Amino acid sequence: MSEPSQHLFWQTPVELLYERMQATPSGLTAAEAAARLSRFGPNVVAPRPHRHLILKIAKRFAEPLVAILLVAAAVSGATGDLASLAIITTVVTLSIVIDVVQEHRAETAVELLRKSVAIRADARRDGKLVSIPVAKVVPGDIIALRAGDLVPADGIVVQSRSAHVNEALMTGEPFPTDKRPGRCEAAAPSDAFNALFAGTSVISGDLTMLVLATGPATRFGDVAAALASAGPPGPFERGIHRLGMLILRLTIFLVLFVLLVHLAFGRPVLESFMFAVALAVGLTPELLPMITTVTLSRGALRMGAKSVVVKRLTAIHDIGAMDVLCTDKTGTLTEARIALADHLGSDGRSSERALALAAVNSCFSSGIRSPLDEAVLAHPCPERPDQWRKLDEIPFDFERRSVSVLVEHDHRRMLITKGALESILARATRLETGEGEILPLDNAGRERITQLQDQQAALGNRVLAVAWRDVPDRTTIKAEDECDLIVAGLCTFADPLKPSSAGAIAHLATTGVRVKVISGDHEAVVRHVAAALNIPAKDVLTGAELASLTDAALAARADEVDLFARVLPDQKTRIIRALQGRGHSVGFIGDGVNDASAIHAADVGFSVEGATDVARSAADVILLNRNLEVLVDGVAEGRRTFANIQKYVRMGTSSNFGNMLSMALASLLLPFLPLLPVQILLNNLLYDLSEIGIPFDRVEQSDLSHPDAWNMANVLRFTLIMGALSSIFDLATFAILLHVFEATPDAFRTAWFVESTATQILVIFAIRTHGPFWASRPHPFLVFSSFGALAIALAIVASPVGSAFGFTSLPAILLACLAALVAAYLIAAELVKRFAARTGDAA
Repeated sequence: MSEPSQHLFWQTPVELLYERMQATPSGLTAAEAAARLSRFGPNVVAPRPHRHLILKIAKRFAEPLVAILLVAAAVSGATGDLASLAIITTVVTLSIVIDVVQEHRAETAVELLRKSVAIRADARRDGKLVSIPVAKVVPGDIIALRAGDLVPADGIVVQSRSAHVNEALMTGEPFPTDKRPGRCEAAAPSDAFNALFAGTSVISGDLTMLVLATGPATRFGDVAAALASAGPPGPFERGIHRLGMLILRLTIFLVLFVLLVHLAFGRPVLESFMFAVALAVGLTPELLPMITTVTLSRGALRMGAKSVVVKRLTAIHDIGAMDVLCTDKTGTLTEARIALADHLGSDGRSSERALALAAVNSCFSSGIRSPLDEAVLAHPCPERPDQWRKLDEIPFDFERRSVSVLVEHDHRRMLITKGALESILARATRLETGEGEILPLDNAGRERITQLQDQQAALGNRVLAVAWRDVPDRTTIKAEDECDLIVAGLCTFADPLKPSSAGAIAHLATTGVRVKVISGDHEAVVRHVAAALNIPAKDVLTGAELASLTDAALAARADEVDLFARVLPDQKTRIIRALQGRGHSVGFIGDGVNDASAIHAADVGFSVEGATDVARSAADVILLNRNLEVLVDGVAEGRRTFANIQKYVRMGTSSNFGNMLSMALASLLLPFLPLLPVQILLNNLLYDLSEIGIPFDRVEQSDLSHPDAWNMANVLRFTLIMGALSSIFDLATFAILLHVFEATPDAFRTAWFVESTATQILVIFAIRTHGPFWASRPHPFLVFSSFGALAIALAIVASPVGSAFGFTSLPAILLACLAALVAAYLIAAELVKRFAARTGDAA
């Protein structure tokens, strides 16, 4: 026995499926079921495995930046610089611990959101219907399902009685789907009336299915298997990796240059090596992991206060970098529920009469009410249905596609029928006008009502017709009585748009995020939703058209098109990858199994609390409230986070590179080291201390108004320009110290330490803003940390403690000259920063 292909299995005659599955309508024997369970395994879709704690930590240690820091720490420890060893090790450890803890907390929160699932199913074994665990369902089983049951596996309908299934989990559409036996020629699984898929649910009627696939072989399992693979690194991780490689190249170049030249000049080997090591440590931005982790954690905490679970800490940045948001329609832009949109008479105007009759029919239909009946009864109605008395009913079936009730009110007995318009029109002879007049149903009347249905279908609405006729002196009815009906009107049903959708999309547009709707629904429906949300879409690309495009052609089209209709789950993923190939940072939000692969493939994936387990597992961010406005908040939070991280990166790379370049050049020209290794490390430590206020700093509106991402070309440009500016002033300081003040080595080192520390720390107030530094107020904590670190530096130099570091006292005139040089540098930095920060092409 072999399982049939999952591709279009619903097109295969059921007799052939029985033969292939070596099954019969009476089910399997216990022995056969046990053998198949051993062969195919349990009917369980394994959840996406969580990585072991050791692997999570190892992944972070493998980053170039962390590796550079650890090497610097090891070298510092080996050369006796235990302070640097302790500082770097502590910073790296705390950063990794915070990151791993945040990820673990998010995973725990997601597990708490898991919804309960069916654990048993009714299967025919040894000719009897027995209850078995869902995990023991095997291919070839015959399973009986009734209203309220979850479908345990993929299979085909072999018997049905008025069965409707909610397939929103797979298709994303909330309207119930009719399920009945028979061969189906449909190409799409959403159109297969005879196919059942694991995880969907029966909402009315009952049916019997032949199981064709279980566990990982189901469509649900295919998606879960795809999600089990590790996702690609996000924009933040890619950026940090490139930054680490940039710093590594700069460090290797500068250290080797200094070491080789020192050795060529005949300098002592040990002294040259120690100086080169100090330069390497000085070039390393020790606090970058801590700054990024603290900044991202603050963003995650702020999002958590808005009922948003951030599973992956770096997703905070990735939300801000997002310039395209792809969204499913149902459950994200819409409420994912059925509501009565309107009740129309034959003239197209709202009709209370049509509503009242529909409400009576829905109220007295037996069995579990369908979502359409619930929507009718939830709508305010001027006439109370409970004033009527039910006498009899003809339940829904697929041949008639309608349901009728015989009711009595004020001694008047009526048959009220509700169902598909085609079915009602086939049995109707008259229609009721808005004024209550009964007219013959001629061809013009039929055409007018049919046009009303077409108009509603174009809006994405489901339509049911309502008809009636008097049946005096009757206490029972049968199908033959559904004749000579009078059409009262139509009830139209819609999946309402969320109140927050239009505003959220408009806000996202103002921040440079382009929204694209990717839906499995019809083109007309998608166009209607886009128009209602004011999405400026000029064209629609359908799944059939998409299938004929090459990846290159799709990339070009995906850039231009904002609406995608009748799209299959794997096509959603193709669209995401096509946009990424065009250089976009792409987000995707969805809530069904059909969305999970796209959520997984996106740079940042979103899901919601009510989503399927597999969709939540694939997502980086989970919205506990179905309010899209929090996405706008998330974008702002991500950009705020990245702006502050960029401040440290610009500061760390430019200042460190400038100072180390100055020391490297000076060491070649001076007969003594410009700074002792311990002074270099003290300078670096105080500088890092000054920057701990950056995660708390305010950001400008310009940083929030457009997407931003890592750009190594811009980082390198800023580093080289601002670093060179710093070196120019350092060399000027050298010249003044040597030729004007004729400073001794100790005085030279002390003066340059003061100048270097002051320029490094104070330039943050110029670099932190794009405009004039006096026009933007820094956060008080940043002011405190910066001036506090500078005060500590001056206190060390001026106190007896300074002698332990090789410092000496300086004359007042020299200090005044240094203050003038610092002021001149800050003015120059203010003027040059706009040129240095000018953006180029993304790298």
